[in-house]
Amino acid sequence: MTTERYEFEGHAGNKLSARLDRPDVPERTTALFAHCFTCSKDIPAARRIAESLSGLGIAVLRFDFTGLGHSDGEFANTNFTSNVQDLVLAAKHLEGIGLPPSILIGHSLGGAAVLKAASEIPSVKAVVTIGAPADPSHVSHHFEENLDKIRTEGEAEVNLGGRNFTIRKQFVEDIAQENLEPAIARLRKALLVMHAPLDNTVGIENAAQIFGAAKHPKSFVTLDDANHLITRKEDAAYAASVIAAWVEKYLPPMTKREVGKIPDGTVRVSEDDANGFRQFVSIDGKFQLLADEPINFGGTNAGPNPYQFLSTGLGACTSMTIRMYS
Repeated sequence: MTTERYEFEGHAGNKLSARLDRPDVPERTTALFAHCFTCSKDIPAARRIAESLSGLGIAVLRFDFTGLGHSDGEFANTNFTSNVQDLVLAAKHLEGIGLPPSILIGHSLGGAAVLKAASEIPSVKAVVTIGAPADPSHVSHHFEENLDKIRTEGEAEVNLGGRNFTIRKQFVEDIAQENLEPAIARLRKALLVMHAPLDNTVGIENAAQIFGAAKHPKSFVTLDDANHLITRKEDAAYAASVIAAWVEKYLPPMTKREVGKIPDGTVRVSEDDANGFRQFVSIDGKFQLLADEPINFGGTNAGPNPYQFLSTGLGACTSMTIRMYS
């Protein structure tokens, strides 16, 4: 996997910081990841899910919403609506570089945002929510004790996860007037709802509401004992593997390359990367493999190197011979 840094313009003209995690082989498709409330693109869940999907041939763009992480702008001036706008602009950026997203993945409030944004991104075929609230106003319980002050004085400084944020009245009003159910009902995209039954931040009843509002095709997968932030590596890897398997149905089918007629006993090797070492190997016209060099040698690590192929042949021959005479 290689990671490229990007910047694109957000809803208010601010520069938003993004990372594009690209697989070491040609991309099958692209996913756009929306992080949780007051989080960033670099939280373990976002990073690990992106890494796992990249290993399965899916490029992933994750970015910081306006005023968070390394993005410009003031968080206090943002709200749920502006997050949706940032998502749509991120998708347009991907389209501009030839990688239109076909998958939207949203974690927590980011999940609510992708449900709202999906209808505005024509390239999207599938939407995934992870621990998402059915109602954006659910996040107000994080600063419940400050709501009266926000409503009367216009804003309040609140502590969220050990960090201070300014929450303004416009944010509270924006999430209060948002109703996701109509957007979910007219989604017209495949939907995967993922939620942990013991999530004590966003209860699993939210998953039931999202699932109930959606039309088919829709699926639900439990994340068992994962926590809300999906901090354990094995939970993130599991979520990524489920997403990759589920989304397969909604992607263009993988097809073998047309290599023409190759006589039995023939191994054909052809260059697959004009700027690197990657080679396309076809054996008897039936088996297709990639050979490559590791990244630290100038390759993309898309397949075994020549010495590994040689060792594989010798090892397989030795093992088969032992079996033959045992």
